[in-house]
Amino acid sequence: MATTLLRKTVLTAAGIAATAGGVAGPAIAAHAAPTGPTDAVVTDRKGHGERELDVRYEAQPNFYFCGPAAARNALSVLGKDIDVHTMAKEMGTTEAGTNSINDITPVLNKETGAKDAYRSVEISTPKADDKQTDKLRADVVRTVDAGRAVVANIAGTATDTDGNTHSFEGGHYISVIGYRDDGRTVTIADSADPTMASYRMSIDNLADWIATRGYSTS
Repeated sequence: MATTLLRKTVLTAAGIAATAGGVAGPAIAAHAAPTGPTDAVVTDRKGHGERELDVRYEAQPNFYFCGPAAARNALSVLGKDIDVHTMAKEMGTTEAGTNSINDITPVLNKETGAKDAYRSVEISTPKADDKQTDKLRADVVRTVDAGRAVVANIAGTATDTDGNTHSFEGGHYISVIGYRDDGRTVTIADSADPTMASYRMSIDNLADWIATRGYSTS
C-alpha cells in the first residue's frame, strides 16, 4: 500500500522502542523496531537549490536490518529493487547489526555497477566541526545531483525541522534522498518506522548525528 513521505507526525512507539535495543560503540548499527514493508514514492524533482529523488520506500523487516534496508532504499532511486536479505548476507549483517559504513559502501558499488560510485567518509570526532559539516553538505548535494542517495550511520538523538526527535542511542542507518536551501536542509528516508518514513533535518544536526561514525557518498 502506498503512503506519502514527509508526514508530519510525532515519534511513534516504534521509533521510541528503537532506542532500547541498540549496540553501543562507534560504527555499530542500531536495532530498530520491526515493521512491515510499506511502499512510498517521492517524485524526483529539482528546483533552485533543491532536489529530492524518486524513492520506492520499504520499511526494515526486523530490528537489525537497518543497514540493508537503508542501502535498499538508497538504491531504489536508481530503479533497483534488491532483496534486503540478499544485501544483509553481503554486508555480514547479524542480530548485532551491520558493523560499519565500510560494510555498506562495497555493496552500494556492486549494485550500482560502478566500482567507485561510492566511498566511505568518517566523522570520527564526538561532534562535527564546521569543516566536516561543510564537507557533508557538499557530498550530499553532489551525490543527489548525480541521482544517487547517501547512506549514513548515525547514533544518538537528533531533532528534525518539525521539532520531532529521533533517538537511536545504539546507532542506526538512514538514507539521505534530497536537499533544500543548497544543502542546508536534507531529506531523510528512515526504514525504522513507516509512519515517519521521511523527514527533513538541518545539515548541522545530521552531521552531529553521524559524528563518531560515517557515511557512504559519491
